[in-house]
This record gives sequence, structure tokens and C-alpha cells, in this order.
Amino acid sequence: MKIPFLGHRREEPGARDPEGIAELLSECELLRSHASQEGVQLDDTAASLEALDQLVPRWRDDEEVLPWLGNDAGLYLGTVIVRTVPGAAWDLWPSGQPVIRLASGREFDVVAAGHEWAASGVPELSQLYAEVAET
Repeated sequence: MKIPFLGHRREEPGARDPEGIAELLSECELLRSHASQEGVQLDDTAASLEALDQLVPRWRDDEEVLPWLGNDAGLYLGTVIVRTVPGAAWDLWPSGQPVIRLASGREFDVVAAGHEWAASGVPELSQLYAEVAET
């Protein structure tokens, strides 16, 4: 029974807070720490992605750090896209995987891209950003 003057007592199931999701996904603490140690400032710009691409990948020797850093790299790429590409927003697949949804409706799995970058350096984060930003 819905009584209008009482309002909603709780959120609808499946309701999402886009700003809260964006804030949570932008933390990327491990990547920010590694970048800071190398003198790279992550300021959520495309230029910072270029700076990340230039880092010496010392993390590839650490099997425990590699997947976490790859995850953070993908989330950071997504953060830059959301903050700089008009109409881009975070979305979650039913599995809970965070993805970027562009204004065109195209989805981009930034976490998978981050893992590829951390493991091999290819494709570069700045290159992926350029591809997404031009669409």
C-alpha cells in the first residue's frame, strides 16, 4: 500500500547512486601510491594517463600486486573518461563488473583494459582514452 504523504521510506531495490559509485571507483589507492612514488601526479586528466604509460613497470615482477594494480588502472582510466568525456558514466553489469557507458550506448570494460595494460603495457591507457574520447 502506497500512502503519498508518507513518502518513500527506503530506496527501491536496484536503485543506484551514480555519484557515490563514481566516488568509490575513483579511489584507486594502490595505483595512486605507485604513481606518487614515481613522481606522477594523478589528477584525473588525459595527460596523467600518458604519464602512467611512461612508468617503468616494476609491478610486473610481483604476482600479488599485478592484478590489484591492473584493477586500479582500469578504474582510473574509467574515472578519467567519466570526468572528461561528455555523456560517459559508470554502469554495473549484472555480475557487478563496473563498465563505462558512453552517450552512444556503447559499453567499455575498463577493468579488463587495465589488467591488460598492467600485464603487458599494451594497449596504452592514453591510447584507449583517445579511442573512447573520439566516439
